[in-house]
Amino acid sequence: MASERIVSLYEENAAAWDAQRGRELFEQPWLERFCALLPAGGKVLDLGCGMGEPIASWLLSRGFEVTGVDSSPSLIELCRTRFPGHEWIVSDMRALELGRGFHGLLAWHSFFHLSPADQRPMFERFAAHLSPGGALMFTSGLDEGEAIGEWQGEALYHGSLDSAEYRALLAANGFEVVDHVVSDPGCGYATIWLARKA
Repeated sequence: MASERIVSLYEENAAAWDAQRGRELFEQPWLERFCALLPAGGKVLDLGCGMGEPIASWLLSRGFEVTGVDSSPSLIELCRTRFPGHEWIVSDMRALELGRGFHGLLAWHSFFHLSPADQRPMFERFAAHLSPGGALMFTSGLDEGEAIGEWQGEALYHGSLDSAEYRALLAANGFEVVDHVVSDPGCGYATIWLARKA
């Protein structure tokens, strides 16, 4: 299945992803909104951090303590080389159990590579890794279903729930939605969720 190929696809093409991933940080307005919900120097968990650029590096430059998680050992090794002295963990987000809470959790353009069935239990995992008042930001698709793109000559999987189910899952796990924008033209037409744990 294409959804189960994602982990190995990024690992096998880590150098290509490093070369192709833009560093212009069009995400900055949303990152600033996310950071406005965090204490100065707060701890951020970045799920699907890739090679740490540009998002984790931007957070580090602003004094946040970042723990990056990615399923690709090669991408995590790039993080460790470029940003030594910080915590970089090889793990599938679906199995992550760090046993501690963070002030913020990002799953930017990573969570949406999970199947709808795998996304549903992630909200309990998000809540378990956030301290009270912690901020959560993730990107999703538009409607429930699956979409298959193409990258490096292979199928690139994306999954999504619908907005009503995301809202229900957030509420059931103690989150309130701060903002939700569908296909934001100022952010590469990403569909963005920003929430806060009660």
